[in-house]
This record gives sequence, structure tokens and C-alpha cells, in this order.
Amino acid sequence: MDSVGIGGAPDAGAFFNDGTPDTGANTLGHIAQACARGEADEGRSGPLRLPVMDRLGLGAALRLASGIEAPGLGAAPEGLWGAASEVSKGKDTPSGHWELAGLPVPWDWHYFPDTQPAFPQTLTDRVCELAGTEGTLANCHGSGTVMLERFGAEHLRTGWPICYTSADSVFQIAAHEESFGLDRLLELCARIAPTLHEMKVGRVIARPFVGEPGAFRRTGNRHDYAIRPPEPVLTNWVQDAGGRVHAVGKIGDIFSMEGIDEVHKGDDATLMEHMGRLVDTAGDGSLTFANFVEFDSLYGHRRDVAGYARALEWFDAGLGALLPRLRDDDILVLTADHGNDPTWAGTDHTRERVPVLVAGRGAGALGQLAFADVGASVAAHLGARSTGPGRSFL
Repeated sequence: MDSVGIGGAPDAGAFFNDGTPDTGANTLGHIAQACARGEADEGRSGPLRLPVMDRLGLGAALRLASGIEAPGLGAAPEGLWGAASEVSKGKDTPSGHWELAGLPVPWDWHYFPDTQPAFPQTLTDRVCELAGTEGTLANCHGSGTVMLERFGAEHLRTGWPICYTSADSVFQIAAHEESFGLDRLLELCARIAPTLHEMKVGRVIARPFVGEPGAFRRTGNRHDYAIRPPEPVLTNWVQDAGGRVHAVGKIGDIFSMEGIDEVHKGDDATLMEHMGRLVDTAGDGSLTFANFVEFDSLYGHRRDVAGYARALEWFDAGLGALLPRLRDDDILVLTADHGNDPTWAGTDHTRERVPVLVAGRGAGALGQLAFADVGASVAAHLGARSTGPGRSFL
């Protein structure tokens, strides 16, 4: 559940949003409190309602992580539940996912300064060379929708790619699918990625969009070009044990297809359909690794509390339809990669602990965990050999 943090990270004070430390950030807790106060009633109303996840232990995990008693999240847990803390020095997608898969990031990521220009001239020159343009646009920190509003019309006029970054270790290139060309954008990102990876920038992200000035919109053809994990991770361990690995959402991109057999993409509604099909059809010993990104991309970064609450309630209902279909020897693990508190300062991720909820292995408290324990536990369940630092809680 991309960005569904539960507060309480012991090192939150070392991470910032617009100069404000993340101390006290709590994605789930603050959403639940806002809902209870009637401040998140757009498209929904009343207290946050997550009965399925709460029965698995979501409210209990929130209390363990941060001490918050969230309205509507007080059920007695019927699953295994705990809270996990990250040790990697980043609150970004690759850091969280790699560590959940058993590999804490072994280096410091490179981040671009919040200045204009944000990028070194040598990098900009290389982008221009590969794109065949005389320049680029933006060259700054910013959110994707704002970049389109500010530079989309000029992009159509000049043909120059829009290059921007964020507080994460990313280099993003936005271009119009029709006037610039989708294939051309993807080729540009693929060719510039090795340069960024040498700098230890985690991801190059292609951000295609369509439309006209005043009505631009991003499409579903985003593609992430991430650094390849330097050591084997959960997906490799499962393959080595003879299991197949299904990547749902952007998992294949995050791991640069390391240990991935099949990819299943789409918006979150489509991903839930993929999950339902794979629950029924994935073979014994297989791993289905999913990332539901819209909590983060549509609502967290945009600081949309009501939208985030709607997404959580939608996901909870979808989960309720999946759980009865698990076989006796299946488990389903719910967790997150970082936080993105929609009530917080700025627009970036927040450093938080994350829930760890397990269906299919009875009920009980797991306590405080490490991110890497998740990968070790899934590997143990599937009979795969784990080579990371995590310990199985199963």
C-alpha cells in the first residue's frame, strides 16, 4: 500500500518537508482524525471505515507504532500484526521496496539541490544531445501536475523535454505523447538512465502526458528506470526455489525486472482485478508482489485527505473480496514502503513506520519489526533461502 505509513519512525527528525522535520507525521492516524472531525467528507462522509484491515490488526499496529488511538480503528486483531521501521537512509520508493525485499540500500542516494537550475550543466547537455533538442525546460524541483501547468504549453511550442526532480532521488522527464512521441520519450529515459545511475540517482521516470494548454493530463504509460539491486532480493530467492514471481503495478520497474517472471500493470482498479485473478490462478510456491500506487501519487503528494480516505476505503472493500479466496496454505501480507501524510507540510514523502498485517497464519502480535523481516518471512513461507539481514516472524 504505497505510502500508508503509521507514524512513529524513530529517526523522523532527520527527514524534512519544506524545512519542517517529519517528527509527528502520521499518514493513517491523521487521515482517521480528519475524517472523525468531518474534514474529509468530499466523496465520502464520517469516520474512516476500514473494517477488513482493522480486523487484521491495522488499528493495533497504528497504536504500537505511534501511540495514536484512531477513531474507527479499534477492532480486536484476528491476524498477525506489527509495525516495521526502515534503516535505509531514504524515504523513497526504491529504498522502501528493496528493504522490504530483504536488501537495505547499501549507499547514500544522490539528491539534486532545491535550486534553479537543479541539474549540473553536463547532465542537461547530455539530455539535449540524446533528445536532439537545443535545451530543456523546468530544471527544478516540482510536482508533476504543476510542471505541466507551468511548462506544458512551452513544451508544445519548442519540443524541449520538461526535466524536474523532487525530494526523492529521481530525475523525471515529461513529454507530450503525440507531439514529442511516447517511444521517443521512453528511449530518451532509457539512454540517460545509466548516467543518472552512476551518480546514484535511484530512478529516471518517464512522465508522458496528453491534452492541450489548460487541460493537460498524465497518462498511464509512465515507466521507471531504476538502479538494479546490487545483491539478490526476495524475488530472486523465490525464483531460485523454483517459484514464479508476478509483479503487479510498478514492482517490475522498481526492481529493474530482477527476479520477475510476469508483469501486470494498470491503474489501481485494474491492479485489484489482477490480484483477484492471481489469487485464483498463481501456482504453488509463487509470489505475487503488488504495489498500489494511487494512495501516494494521486492523494498523498497532492495533500488530498478526502481522496486518500476514499482510496483506503475502496482498497479495504477490495481486500474483503480477496481474503475469502485464499487457500489454506496461502498468506497475504499488507505493508507499505514509507509515509505520505496528506496533512503535513510540503508535498513529499514522510518518514514513518509502516504496518505489517498477515492473513492466513492465525492471530497474534508481532511487535516492532525491521522492514527486511518482511522479505525473510515471505521467503520462509515459500521455502526459499533468504540471504538478507531480516529474520522470519512466521
